[in-house]
Amino acid sequence: MKNSCLFCETTAALFLPQRKFPMGLIEELKWRGLYQDMIPGTENYLNEGIASGYVGFDPTADSLHIGNLVPVMLLLHLQRHGHKPIVLVGGATGLVGDPSGKSAERKLLSPDTIEHNLESQKKQLMRFLDFNCGERSAEIVNNYDWFRNISFLDFIRDVGKHITINYMMSKDSVQNRMESGMSYTEFSYQLIQGYDFAWLYENKNCKLQMGGSDQWGNITTGTELVRRKLQGEAYAITAPLLMRSDGKKFGKSEDGNVWLDKNLTSPYKFYQYWLNVSDEDAGRFLKIFTLLSQDEITSLEQKHTQDPGFRVMQKSLAEYMTRTVHSEEDLQTALSASEILFGKSTQDDLKNLSEDAFLEVFEGVPQGNIFKKAVEDGLGIVELLTGSGFLASNGEARRALQENSISLNKSKTDASKTTGSEDLLNGKYLLLQRGKKNYFVVVATD
Repeated sequence: MKNSCLFCETTAALFLPQRKFPMGLIEELKWRGLYQDMIPGTENYLNEGIASGYVGFDPTADSLHIGNLVPVMLLLHLQRHGHKPIVLVGGATGLVGDPSGKSAERKLLSPDTIEHNLESQKKQLMRFLDFNCGERSAEIVNNYDWFRNISFLDFIRDVGKHITINYMMSKDSVQNRMESGMSYTEFSYQLIQGYDFAWLYENKNCKLQMGGSDQWGNITTGTELVRRKLQGEAYAITAPLLMRSDGKKFGKSEDGNVWLDKNLTSPYKFYQYWLNVSDEDAGRFLKIFTLLSQDEITSLEQKHTQDPGFRVMQKSLAEYMTRTVHSEEDLQTALSASEILFGKSTQDDLKNLSEDAFLEVFEGVPQGNIFKKAVEDGLGIVELLTGSGFLASNGEARRALQENSISLNKSKTDASKTTGSEDLLNGKYLLLQRGKKNYFVVVATD
């Protein structure tokens, strides 16, 4: 399989076999804020040689979102420290539904939808992990491959008999739903996830599972099943659930999830999400989501303290994440778009924006209409300002022009300006501006 790992390509030195780290894996996870708990003996197991560890991903959408990046980073650090990451995509468990952290039953998806989502997520995961580095190569497995041929009777005979009802009832994911109720389908989820661990232990020599702290109950069911069914010993590491400093859930914007798929969340909006995090969150997120070293992050924190208004931590974070998840080209587009709205830019910068990027940058900006033919034939700037609805009267328009506060497509203009077809952005838009922040989009209609 050809390596398409963007993290690997941009930080190739981190994957050299003889790379020496200033701290061990567990110590680094703790420093980066990616450690919540582990089963005793886990660190000793990791020091014995190449270990295989896995994280499960839920295929309920055809894209990962930035909330999924925490377990992705667990796998990435595992591989960087010389171990083998396994990505388990839940083709089978996605048909059931994980009750952890849920207050209501989840809508179940069809097998065709699950398969489509799996294929889409696989492509994204392959950008973060090295799939071509010998015995440490990342591997993707689908639990539907081993569940499809297991009958219900076989499962309750060979798996269910090893875990008691009392043990299953004690889990927080069950206790939290006792009042509202839980179907047997979701109640059985921990057994299914537990069997995943047992199957990987037996067939892939995988003795470590990682995930968010909300998965601790399901993970320990797996270690218990390994112990009781296979007389083996398995291990676990969990990361804290990530919240923003304002108490809101990480990964959410006003539009919902921040997706890794650029068709769902554009690189511009993706960049803006990271750019607008708080100072407190920027420092934490640099540790959690980047591969920058302790010295590099300390240096950024010091620069930020010297000039907080420059927002050096947020800019570094936003640039790093956009380049990593998307591309250098997408980052430059996002930077150009940001400069148009918030910084110094030219008419050429504006004309280089695609229609989608233009509309995203000026989303929420007031709009008005004007006839396209009038613009192409030559429309006086005063008529444009008033006819579009941007300014209320000819008198106000003339005063604004005399004050030199009016710009058309980011270029200052005066009362002598007459429009032409060359002024139309993407063949249909004009951008008016009064002062620095008062924008207005004119849509030229037929």
